[in-house]
Amino acid sequence: MDKFKATVLAVPDRRRRLCRRVCRGIVGLVANLMLTPTAPAATVPSGFLDSTYVELPSDATAMQFAPDGRLFVCQQSGKLRVVQNGNLLTTPFVTLSVAASGERGLLGVAFDPDFATNHFVYVYYTATTPTIHNRVSRFTANGNVAVAGSERVLLDLEPLSTATVHNGGAIHFGNDGKLYIAVGDNSQGGRAQKLAYTYGKVLRINRDGTIPTSNPFFATATGVNRSIWALGLRNPFTTAFQRSTGRFFINDVGRSTYEEINEGVSGANFGWPLAEGPSDDPDFRDPFHFYPHVNGACAITGGAFYESPALAFPSGYHGDYFYADYCAGWIRRINPDTGTDTSFASGIVSPVDLKVGPDGALYYLTRQDGRIGRISYTVSEPPDIGVQPADRTVAIGQSTTFTVGASGSAPLAYQWRRNGNAISGATGSSYTRTNVQLTDNGALFTVRVSNAYGVEMSEAAQLTVTQNTVPTASITQPISGTTYAGGQVINYAGTGNDAEDGALPASAFTWWVDLHHDSHTHPVVLPITGSKSGSFTIPRTGETSANVFYRIHLRVRDSGGLTRSVKRDIQPRKVTVTLATNPGGLQLRLDGEPVATPHSFVGVVGIKRTLEAVSPQGSSGSNWVFLSWSDGGARAHTITTPSTDKTYKAQFTTQ
Repeated sequence: MDKFKATVLAVPDRRRRLCRRVCRGIVGLVANLMLTPTAPAATVPSGFLDSTYVELPSDATAMQFAPDGRLFVCQQSGKLRVVQNGNLLTTPFVTLSVAASGERGLLGVAFDPDFATNHFVYVYYTATTPTIHNRVSRFTANGNVAVAGSERVLLDLEPLSTATVHNGGAIHFGNDGKLYIAVGDNSQGGRAQKLAYTYGKVLRINRDGTIPTSNPFFATATGVNRSIWALGLRNPFTTAFQRSTGRFFINDVGRSTYEEINEGVSGANFGWPLAEGPSDDPDFRDPFHFYPHVNGACAITGGAFYESPALAFPSGYHGDYFYADYCAGWIRRINPDTGTDTSFASGIVSPVDLKVGPDGALYYLTRQDGRIGRISYTVSEPPDIGVQPADRTVAIGQSTTFTVGASGSAPLAYQWRRNGNAISGATGSSYTRTNVQLTDNGALFTVRVSNAYGVEMSEAAQLTVTQNTVPTASITQPISGTTYAGGQVINYAGTGNDAEDGALPASAFTWWVDLHHDSHTHPVVLPITGSKSGSFTIPRTGETSANVFYRIHLRVRDSGGLTRSVKRDIQPRKVTVTLATNPGGLQLRLDGEPVATPHSFVGVVGIKRTLEAVSPQGSSGSNWVFLSWSDGGARAHTITTPSTDKTYKAQFTTQ
């Protein structure tokens, strides 16, 4: 790597920039219909540069560098993609049949410690047969594709509930050569505390799928549950090992209060759902680090220790642990020895994974804008255009935006040109042409990017103006104002018309559905093309919060390539549920979490919730034992949120 860098620095600026572009690759914005415009650069510390490494489909979930430097990227839809020399290869390494609703799908990838000789690649995905469940399999690589028929199933977990969230998915080999697998609670919080389930656990297996006898619960659990290595987790979405020390950090996505970084220890119980964040219970291991849901933070994602064959960051960063928040869009770093926590980058759209590359740069994977960003360290770097402006086709009177992705030492200056002439005021990384007319047809748009160390001109992007009109689109079902309850089937339908094509065929329609929760979203129905109608069922389990709604999207495309997008929101029906005890003030558990009574909450009608009376328990000098619930349910039972306000009261008696 050092020889390569020296060679690059020795060549003239223009050839040097060309060399860097060849190494990173240039990915056109029109390579895939699911790609989105280049995001603005993140805000990073002085001396660091943020740039787009490669653009991706927008359903990416995880990534991992292979020992040979290639980058493998998981798509939720089941494709494992390869990025080689900065180029996203067209042919997937493997395409799996997966259940991809909600947070299910292809979620993790790892490489055998002896990959150079055995070529083994491991994946974690949601299998569809014989029931929907999460699975760990091994494939054998033959170059950039898997050997046909080489899948070996190593671990099949228990069937999933109807909840489509909290699947975990991170897989990594530890320094001991064992495979560590992070599994979410599948929104069944109580099971995270039970050795009868793999929900809410970190599992540990041998590379051939057998279970090590050294696992902490090997003698007390049975079957696949002997693989349990640690428990009490909610949604351990990402994990990371520090190779120099063997320390293992687990990023656990919290519910309503805290996000956690837990240090993995054999046999540890991290407390969920009885604790979120630190706890007074000596049986639970407190987080190494936690932070509250403030300033937009809501979900910890991505974790990487700064270790690399090429330590390109300043020495003060070496060994630090980088982590990201999906909702707040930042990356922070923490010293694993002192616990000192420091901001690093901000302005990133929905990061889901972090990795340190073999070149010493920090790579981050984003979901909503579909790309891998690269944060490198340099102090005198000339401009380098990594993503060129793309050709555009628009109708008369419409607007269109050209975007360039460039890196280089800050500040970067931009000047857009039309047919070689500078455009007044067009000095940003994007330029929007409004009210396009036929006189713009065929115009070429370029941008000059400059800083104190050099200048680079972009390639030309051509604007095609068509007299074809933009199609119209309408969602006819569900109608505006529709509300929903858990378990309800939502039918959707729409129309699309075009002045030239007439009524558009089903092949012109693309639908997708997102669940909006607080300030972030969860995919419910991934983009489906080829139908004018469809349906989905509101889950009864999964997200229990009331600050939610579903958004149905429709995009239609005419024969000339012009599109129109519309959306329709449906809101939940809500009620207030009160939990009480007799005598008053005793403790209950709601969805496994302790609550003091009386306790009222707003819930969505039709969503299942679990109620549990803690028995026995002491209060006011007496020992109280559960007697009955007002609804006749067992001490621990599941209710369906009713359609009207209701109180559930637990009756206790003294022993």
